[in-house]
Amino acid sequence: MKLVDSSRLALRAVTAQKLRSFLTLLGIAVGIASVILLTSIGEGIHRFVLAEFTQFGTNIVNISPGKVKTSGPAPSGIPSSVRPLTLEDTAQIARLPNVTGVSPTVWGNTEVGANGRLRRSTVNGVGADMLDVYRMKVRSGQFLPPDALENARAFVVLGAKLKTELFGSENPLGQRIRLGNAQFRVIGVLEPKGQFLGIDLDDAAYIPVARAMELFNREGMMKIDVAYREGVSASSVVGSITRLLVARHGREDFTLVTQEDMLRTLSNILDILTMAVGALGGISLLVGAVGIATIMTISVAERTSEIGLLVALGATQRSILGLFLGEAVALSALGGLAGLVLGLGLAEIIHLALPALPVHTPLSFVALALAMSVLIGLLAGVLPARGAARLDPVEALRAQ
Repeated sequence: MKLVDSSRLALRAVTAQKLRSFLTLLGIAVGIASVILLTSIGEGIHRFVLAEFTQFGTNIVNISPGKVKTSGPAPSGIPSSVRPLTLEDTAQIARLPNVTGVSPTVWGNTEVGANGRLRRSTVNGVGADMLDVYRMKVRSGQFLPPDALENARAFVVLGAKLKTELFGSENPLGQRIRLGNAQFRVIGVLEPKGQFLGIDLDDAAYIPVARAMELFNREGMMKIDVAYREGVSASSVVGSITRLLVARHGREDFTLVTQEDMLRTLSNILDILTMAVGALGGISLLVGAVGIATIMTISVAERTSEIGLLVALGATQRSILGLFLGEAVALSALGGLAGLVLGLGLAEIIHLALPALPVHTPLSFVALALAMSVLIGLLAGVLPARGAARLDPVEALRAQ
């Protein structure tokens, strides 16, 4: 049997029972649409989270006090002997080779008063290199000057939202504001940065870290972020920082985490999440596959005499097998195309209706969905097609 003839027979069998074929197509279409939609949302969230972290750069090493161990943290209430990270540690790290910026951080929440207005806000104690480390920009005025860390002046730089809340459209430069019980002079306003994992970076004040330690009564840094040169391996920077702090502290009582490590871990977790939601959509595909197998089994039973006639006229088992497999593949491929259109359309509608919800459909997902629909047709049609190919022609013709 020629390929053209077998293809024509398969398509004719699909169109002969329009309602039955449509319902079978619908099962595959819903499954493919579910997979496309769920994986698109998962991939969109994946890209959104990674973009949130990389907006601050990728060449960053985070240093926090205390050594993280697999045995878990010490029980609460037991005094800790961990040596805090100090201003002198920060100064020494800044002198290491390949280090381009160091920003120690202490933060807290306190009352902020200015211009007759009072509100609570986050106050971040940072270093003068914060702009370079976190890729932030100043909108007006200047950032904190590079004073000696322990002798920093009482200057404050406002986030864009906090500036608007306190001063409206007025120019805040040179104005005095109260943070807790201390007075600070405004010397700059930052460009809007938006939110980072739910934290509003614009609704915050930035002061010298030494002043923040006094304000929040802390003995050491909550963390130190270190930026290093492009092209330099993170392991070499981590090694030099580790050697320096071990020499100063006497032991490794701190934890280093590189941005690369964090992004790699996040990426792995988000990949698993995307596959998990895709697998949920795959349940619908399984239902569609059962539908195709059922319809093909019914089709073989209905067309027993036709099969016997084809075999009597010289059709081989291979031709009969190909005929019914082609019919199953045609059903699943058409359902896959319909599901692809439906899934992409729903993803676009969700993106337009909810712009904050990240939705992204890579071309690889589209190709995989189409391949999956064809594979389902092959797998679901194998058993009915083999049964048709093995029918005895005499018994099949007798069924007429």
